[in-house]
Amino acid sequence: MIKDIPNYKVENIIVAICPDNLDKSFWQVYLINMYEEKIENIIISSRGYGIREEEKVQTNTLRYYVQSIPSLQSEKIELLSNEVLDLTNEYWISFQLGGIMYDKKYRFVPGALEKDNFMQIPFLNKSGVMIR
Repeated sequence: MIKDIPNYKVENIIVAICPDNLDKSFWQVYLINMYEEKIENIIISSRGYGIREEEKVQTNTLRYYVQSIPSLQSEKIELLSNEVLDLTNEYWISFQLGGIMYDKKYRFVPGALEKDNFMQIPFLNKSGVMIR
């Protein structure tokens, strides 16, 4: 039964998006491990979706694999183009921690990447937007 499946809560993973310092038409997406131990077998699925000019729009779904991220470290996931900032950008992260599989969706809604929402991102020494 579905009620018998444990529901483990993800609390210490951050997805952060920061302006790319080299090219102002892109943003860099990071995955930050705030757990006290490394996370392993990380699968990241990213996509954008929304409405433009009264029509549904959806980007291709991209998938990434990272073998591990050490404790209190970050990993670059992808470059995000300015062209998709008007869409909801979703990152579905699955990983193993202590032999248990976890997953969580992170959604950056349109308008989330405005300077008014910027904060200092832990371990990156950069300003941007993050979801924990």
